[in-house]
Amino acid sequence: MTELAGAEMRPSGDFQPNQGTEEAANRAAQAKERAATHHKRRWGSPTLVSRAPGRVNLIGEHTDYNDGFVLPMALPFDTSVAASRAPGGSEVEIHSEGFGSVVFDLADSIDSGDWSVHLRGVCRLLREQGVDPGPWRASIATDIPAGANLSSSAALEVATILVVLGLAGVEWPPEAIARLGQRVENEVVGVPSGIMDQLISATAVSGHASLIDCRSLHSEPVPIPTDAVVAVIDTSTRRRLADSAYADRRDACQRAAAALGIPSLRDAQLSDLERLPPRLSAENRRARHVITENQRTLEAAQAMVNGDAQAMGTLMNSSHNSLRHDYEVSGPALDQMVVIAQTSPGCLGARMTGGGFAGCAVALVSAERASEFRTSVMDRYRQASGKDTVIWLCKPSPGGSL
Repeated sequence: MTELAGAEMRPSGDFQPNQGTEEAANRAAQAKERAATHHKRRWGSPTLVSRAPGRVNLIGEHTDYNDGFVLPMALPFDTSVAASRAPGGSEVEIHSEGFGSVVFDLADSIDSGDWSVHLRGVCRLLREQGVDPGPWRASIATDIPAGANLSSSAALEVATILVVLGLAGVEWPPEAIARLGQRVENEVVGVPSGIMDQLISATAVSGHASLIDCRSLHSEPVPIPTDAVVAVIDTSTRRRLADSAYADRRDACQRAAAALGIPSLRDAQLSDLERLPPRLSAENRRARHVITENQRTLEAAQAMVNGDAQAMGTLMNSSHNSLRHDYEVSGPALDQMVVIAQTSPGCLGARMTGGGFAGCAVALVSAERASEFRTSVMDRYRQASGKDTVIWLCKPSPGGSL
């Protein structure tokens, strides 16, 4: 649920906003090609090129760090890292098309406010586990809008881990890659996020969302109903997750679980909330969201297996209401966008997605009316807010690869 610190939102490369599924699918290859081209111009042909996708979470929000269930899908928007060994020394040199260049020694201290914190964190934690390819250099290209709640930082972490492991001649299972990416967020960046973002980026199956059990890390591919398409809708608002109320929400969940005497809210039932004392009223609301969201997520996965897009949409609407009122992580632009989406032609359901407060909404839309839906939402949001929106109609993409 984190994004690149200090990042500005801008669609990268030649991709134009408001394109359909075919155009969006081409975007991933563009990032990969740009990374390789930039690297070749600077240092020669890369030895390895990795890619890792961003994600949108269909339902199951703020449940991952409560050992619960989530239902994300990988997006056809990649971060790509083209890399090769450096001739000598002990430094890593990175050039990003969006953030410029950085050179660092593996022994340097890490500034959590710098965009390269994710790269440095990956290198440090891998080195602590005996994975050290020596000096290397890389070019990075991305098509994931930063700060939009589409997991730009998780994609960067997964893509970087894949490259460093490859340069060192080491293979790890995707679950281990995801865990290391989560450690970067928790221990280096300082955001107490769950594992959902890194896990879907590392393990996604093409054409499917994934029902993930965040306690066992078991992931089950779930097909998107054939008569529906996923619309990712950018409100053009941004926030920095580390500066938001994210940590407060997680602390409230931990307090609720402790008061109930259980390891996490994954183990709670709605009836258990009667045992929370009145002074924990905020904790009660946070816990109610987590408990009901876990149930909604399981029901949504079953609805998708049954091909019941209407039932899936209804559950998404309920999820947004819970996030807005019980978990209180929505925001004015998100609420406005969700109402506009829900009342536009072809919409089956819509909700905020990601950590909250700003960024993107997600909608499930009838495939037959997707273009009509997109035009309606764009026009109505501009009239209501004075802002333009970017809408992507997306099919699920595969997880990271080298």
